[in-house]
Amino acid sequence: MPEEQSRRPLLVYIQGTLPSLNPTERVIASYVLDDPERVLSSSIGEMRDGSGASVGSIVGFCRTLGLKGFADFKIALARELAQGGFSGFASAADGSSSQNGTVFEKVFQFHAQSLVDTLQINSQETMRRSAQALERAHRIELFAIGISYPIAYLASCKLRLIGLPASTQFDSHMQLVAATQMRKGDVAFGISCSGATSETVRCLEVARSRGARTICLTNSVKSPITHAADLALFATPSEIKYFQAPLASRITQLALVDALFVWLAQKNKDRTAVQLRNAGEELLKQRLSHRSK
Repeated sequence: MPEEQSRRPLLVYIQGTLPSLNPTERVIASYVLDDPERVLSSSIGEMRDGSGASVGSIVGFCRTLGLKGFADFKIALARELAQGGFSGFASAADGSSSQNGTVFEKVFQFHAQSLVDTLQINSQETMRRSAQALERAHRIELFAIGISYPIAYLASCKLRLIGLPASTQFDSHMQLVAATQMRKGDVAFGISCSGATSETVRCLEVARSRGARTICLTNSVKSPITHAADLALFATPSEIKYFQAPLASRITQLALVDALFVWLAQKNKDRTAVQLRNAGEELLKQRLSHRSK
């Protein structure tokens, strides 16, 4: 297995690819995610009987993960489970203690693990190239709708704060208009939790057709938005199925935005210091003037 794939969280990656899998692969993936320990102790024949998928389909699924076959898959799965793997949220209805703490404690534990997984699933090279693209951009336009839009807005504010030409439009129609106005040397940055938000994907496609560099941030590996992006960043997908939106999506997306922001701020320390000082002085004046009224 290639070095980068060997470091990639296996169960997280499988969860992230679910939307892009064909029906048979999705059956196999769901069977694995439902009870990884069961798969670890099963033969390929037992997995065939339990999942309903053929032996050939199971082997093919393992190979799509960058593994040689079922034996390598079990080794990778055993390694991951030994390091912690997925953790559940089962607890009493009143939030009282269970084996690993209360439901409140588990939410924080889940966020912490999601951040660790997000760091592992993104290569340092992709992070660096994304930051460099933003640093060199003539113009940065962020595209997102729904629950992803606050992340896009915050990212544009952070980048603008350190002097980068970033902006975002709230209206999806105006986002498309902005995409048509992008040119070579610009960067289009799309954020979509599902990776399948048609409006956001379309904006990246249009921006790319105009010559812009495209970056995406999504919780879904191999989703449509990744095909429209030159560089793809991944926030850890959630295995919690009873939430409409992934539980940790905003935390992990924000962490990636902050990582890019800090890299850019440190790379251009003098410019950052000037921009922050100028902004701070004007904001302080405004605050003082409000207080005097």
